[in-house]
Amino acid sequence: MAQISRMRRCLTKFYCQYIGNVEVSIFICLKPFHMSTSKPKVLLCEDDPNLGTVLKNFLELNDLEVVLERDGRLGLAAFQREKFDICLLDVMMPKMDGFALAEEIRDINPDIPLFFLSAKSMKEDQIKGYKLGADDYITKPFDSELLLFKIKAILKRNEEQTREQENVEYDLGKYHFIPKLRELSSAAGKITLSPKENELLKMLSEYKNDLLPRELALKKIWGNDNYFNGRSMDVYIAKLRKYLKDDENVEIVNIHGNGFRLLEK
Repeated sequence: MAQISRMRRCLTKFYCQYIGNVEVSIFICLKPFHMSTSKPKVLLCEDDPNLGTVLKNFLELNDLEVVLERDGRLGLAAFQREKFDICLLDVMMPKMDGFALAEEIRDINPDIPLFFLSAKSMKEDQIKGYKLGADDYITKPFDSELLLFKIKAILKRNEEQTREQENVEYDLGKYHFIPKLRELSSAAGKITLSPKENELLKMLSEYKNDLLPRELALKKIWGNDNYFNGRSMDVYIAKLRKYLKDDENVEIVNIHGNGFRLLEK
C-alpha cells in the first residue's frame, strides 16, 4: 500500500477521447516510479494515436521499454523481428484485429503474457479473448495505474519461472547439458554451443523421447517457419548430431514432415 501511495503522489490524471466517445482515463507520471532496474520489453498494438502515445509514454516513464504499432500486421512483424516480455493488444485494429494477431503470436510463443485492451466489453468478446490464451482482458476505459501493476505482477511471476527454468540441466546419455552456460560436456571435453544451437538442443531436451514439432521450433527460435529458416534449422540439427555422435544411445531422429525426436535409449 505504501508503494501505491507513493506512486499516486507522482501522478496526475489525463483524459483522452477514444473512438465511439469512450473516455479513457490515463495517468501521466510526473517523475518515474521505479520498481526494478531492468527494462522489460512491451509490444503495444493500439490504432488510436492519442491513447497509444500517452500509454506508451506512461509505461516508459515506469521502467518499461515499449514498441508501439498502429495495426495488427505491423504488430506481427515487430513480434517476429524482436523479442518481447509481454504484449498489449487492442482488439479493433485495421488490417489484422487483435484476436487474429493473438493467434499468430501464440503460434510463435505459447508462453508470452498477453493482455487485450478493448472497448468491446461484451461477455462473448471477453470469453473469446481468454480462449485465445489471454492473461487478462481489460475493458476501456481503464485505470492505467492498475494496468501497470498487473503488468509488473505478471512479469515478476514470469521472471521467477524463467530463473527456475534457466537452472535446469539435462543428462543426455554420457553428455551433460547446461543451457544457462551453453555448455555440452562429456568425458571427452566441453563444447560451447552457439545461441541457436543451445536453444534448439534445449527444446529437444525438453521434448526428450517425444516429438518436437518442426513448426514450433522454427517459430520460437527463428521467428517464422519459412523455407529458408527451415533449411537453416536442418543445418543446426546436423551440427547437434555431430556433437552427440560419440554416444550411440543418443540420437536425433527426423520424423518426416512433422519434426524431430531426441531419443535416449
